[in-house]
Amino acid sequence: MIYDRIKHLCKLNGISVNKLEKELGISKGYLSKIDNVKPSNERLNKIASFFNVSLEYLTTGEEKSNEAGYYFNEETAKVAQEIFENKELRALFDATRDSDPEDLRALHNMALALKRKERGSDDDTGC
Repeated sequence: MIYDRIKHLCKLNGISVNKLEKELGISKGYLSKIDNVKPSNERLNKIASFFNVSLEYLTTGEEKSNEAGYYFNEETAKVAQEIFENKELRALFDATRDSDPEDLRALHNMALALKRKERGSDDDTGC
């Protein structure tokens, strides 16, 4: 049920359903009845976008696989793979799917710089 997923997403994001309705300009109480009406794709897309989930997840509870993989941007996926393969930086792998590659690269470089500083090393070979 769509409403159950919306409630779950609200809980995960620390927002009430009423606050979500207000944020999105949806009439109060509409979401609690969403399973009994035919919501427009525009409205569903607005909700999905708010929570950064796909329309498919919102309506079915499942993500369809896409060829691009987890990340929306191919370059971001490449940077994420580099981070994932570095065992000391693997925690950074939890970056959001919609990050710009530049943001992810900056985060990666910052983490490398901190590790070098921690070790008293100035080399650029990574951790």
